Amino acid sequence: MSGIPNLRIPRPAPLFLGSLLLLGNPAANALDFRTTSRPALLYTAPSNTAGKVAIAGSGLPLEVVVDTENWAKVRDHSGRLAWIEKAALGGSRNVVVKAETSLVRTQPRPDAEVAFRVARGVLLGVTGEPDAYGWLPVKHADGMAGWLPLHEVWGR
Repeated sequence: MSGIPNLRIPRPAPLFLGSLLLLGNPAANALDFRTTSRPALLYTAPSNTAGKVAIAGSGLPLEVVVDTENWAKVRDHSGRLAWIEKAALGGSRNVVVKAETSLVRTQPRPDAEVAFRVARGVLLGVTGEPDAYGWLPVKHADGMAGWLPLHEVWGR
């Protein structure tokens, strides 16, 4: 041979390979968002006797980070973590506008006519699944509907 030592490359352990497969699977990494079905208290711990953090209004989207039998640890759009009784979750899907101003379009295209404008913090109902190009169908509480880019909202 040419004086280059033979290197033995170890085979990855099956558990490690399985972990890599899960990391590459978007469904395995999907965030779990749920919406409040009614106004509900947010607590510092999973107990009605724990400290009260805030009141979550009806229709607020929350990211579930810990899920137990009766409680869920959730994150709101500001990043705050708190606990909520799971019975308060389950309303229709909503998102919060995170862009300063979003243009909701009549069709899922950046050159489509503007249906209406929404400001940061506005709740919008989700009326379907996002399309392949990242446009989400939404509806305002007053009935106006259209499409906006998925990256301009939080809660989906």
